[in-house]
Amino acid sequence: MPIRVIGGIAKGRKLKLVPSEGTRPIMDRVKEALFSILGERVVDANFLDLYAGTGSVGIEALSRGAAHATFVENAKLAVQTIKANLLHVGLDSFAEVVRADVRDYLRAAPSACFELIYIAPPQYCGLWLETLRLLDENIEHLCLDGWAIVQIDPQERQAVDLQNLQPIDERKYGNTLLWFFERSSA
Repeated sequence: MPIRVIGGIAKGRKLKLVPSEGTRPIMDRVKEALFSILGERVVDANFLDLYAGTGSVGIEALSRGAAHATFVENAKLAVQTIKANLLHVGLDSFAEVVRADVRDYLRAAPSACFELIYIAPPQYCGLWLETLRLLDENIEHLCLDGWAIVQIDPQERQAVDLQNLQPIDERKYGNTLLWFFERSSA
């Protein structure tokens, strides 16, 4: 299944897939829906793509006007693919690719906050919940008016007790659930 940038300055550019079975690229219709919901929030945003895989979501954000994107991925082949995709679409100067375990990345003090954080871990491993809880504990990664978005299979959804994040919306597209969180006002 080829993947491509679907909007913005790099619209139509094809992206390389990670040469392994470990990633699951987001489907175009889900990506289109996501960025329709995000709208102008993307423009000039600092975007964090966790479990970045091919880099498709962060690249889409850059193409649509994000000021900067940080891609965090632990797999060597995925990191190489993200770098190649960024070069291919000409957006590498607006990006940082970090090879690290997402959980370690979130435990470290951030150098800046992010307006948008996208969390799309491997399915059925409980990593989305662990990652969301880590973000909740290390909330300074998310700007005050920022959003965190979790991409999971709807069957993985469960209630989650958080101190600093609150759910604000969720949308289901076939076997993909996008769950939106913001910092709680309390």
